[in-house]
Amino acid sequence: MSNTFKGGIHPFGGKELTKDKPIQELKPSGELVFPVSQHAGAPATPVVKAGDAVLAGQVIAEASSAVSANIHSSVSGTVKKVEMRPLPTGGKAMSIVIENDGEYREAEFVPSDPENLTKEEILQKIRAAGIVGMGGAGFPVDQKLSPEESDSIKYLVVNGAECEPYLTSDYRVMLDTTDELIGGIKIALKLMPNAKAVIGVEDNKPEAIKAINGKIAGDPRISCVPVKTKYPQGSDRTLIYATTGMKIKSTAHSNEYGVVVSNVTSLYNVYEAVVKGRPLTRRTVTVSGDDISNPGNFRVYLGTAFQELLDAAGGTVQDPEKFINGGTMMGFAMYDLSAPITKTSGALLALKKDEVSSHPTGPCISCASCVSVCPMQLMPNKLAKLADKGNTEEFEKNYGSYCIECGCCSYVCPARIPLKQSIKATKKAIKAAKRRERQVARS
Repeated sequence: MSNTFKGGIHPFGGKELTKDKPIQELKPSGELVFPVSQHAGAPATPVVKAGDAVLAGQVIAEASSAVSANIHSSVSGTVKKVEMRPLPTGGKAMSIVIENDGEYREAEFVPSDPENLTKEEILQKIRAAGIVGMGGAGFPVDQKLSPEESDSIKYLVVNGAECEPYLTSDYRVMLDTTDELIGGIKIALKLMPNAKAVIGVEDNKPEAIKAINGKIAGDPRISCVPVKTKYPQGSDRTLIYATTGMKIKSTAHSNEYGVVVSNVTSLYNVYEAVVKGRPLTRRTVTVSGDDISNPGNFRVYLGTAFQELLDAAGGTVQDPEKFINGGTMMGFAMYDLSAPITKTSGALLALKKDEVSSHPTGPCISCASCVSVCPMQLMPNKLAKLADKGNTEEFEKNYGSYCIECGCCSYVCPARIPLKQSIKATKKAIKAAKRRERQVARS
């Protein structure tokens, strides 16, 4: 077993700004906005209308298919509107707007003992709570934790790597809520009776490793595996290899190899849902960057505007050149801080300088630097050229669709060519074309 993977990079970390900042709760004011599309799969269907009174933890939009997720109000108050509102990504989505009454009156939550629940009852509680992958993908966790052949699952790989620069929210979850995290892992293991859990934590987080080991001592089904600090160590396939030694083909799903991967914050919320009966209404968000006055980690009520989160961190030192939602490698630029915190919002960064746009792009010199760092062993230079030419057939033949969009190629390119952006745009176009083909075939 290796503790890392071939390729990868070592970008500036920036974690020292917030790693020693315990999680602070941020209670919002004013209106909150809840997009019905904040997870992978079909949008949820609103079940409230303007004028309705709601409680914190009440369902306001129901999952519309198997791959969808319930959405709950994070505050008590009154529904003002159901209308299109901006998303953090820059687009718009149908959203439920709620006026916070500041009282935080809660719906009735039903606690339970996981030992007295069946597999289906556990999954139903997770499904009802609207928990999705908190690492960014937003895939419904009840679907992830219920593979078709659950008895054949050998490993539950718990992602505590948090390899993105600046982000420390998962780190603080591991430190500040260790008991709940381990409790969530044990609940997940009840769903996969023959699996062992391996918690992959980068070796630049010794305090988290120590805290976890102190809670799992003597447990034969759970171990903590320190992995090398390198980006993108937290990607599914790279983490699986680093923690178990198993190589997952790019054309296969990890379930086929008997592996399920879940993020530490997702499993913390599994504990909250099953044991306490609490739905997903809050998440931990890192506010950091060299232009933040008081960087920190905040437990934020979903629906809170990014501007309010920025204000809680003291605002900016100067006018930043760039706001980023997420990390500097896989995050995206933000232009509207009125957009709300959603289930997949992991960080808000403010940077004094936009390093990407400050360097001009030059011609490819065929140095193969991008090839040497690609964790998927692809040829990003070739894929980007095919993408720019619109040659989607050759793009797919060269496994372009298996790019994980980590950005390592763009980071090391001496010509500053936006390789990831070209590849990502083509992947998106291919998916859209295939979706249209399926729609035409069904009609």
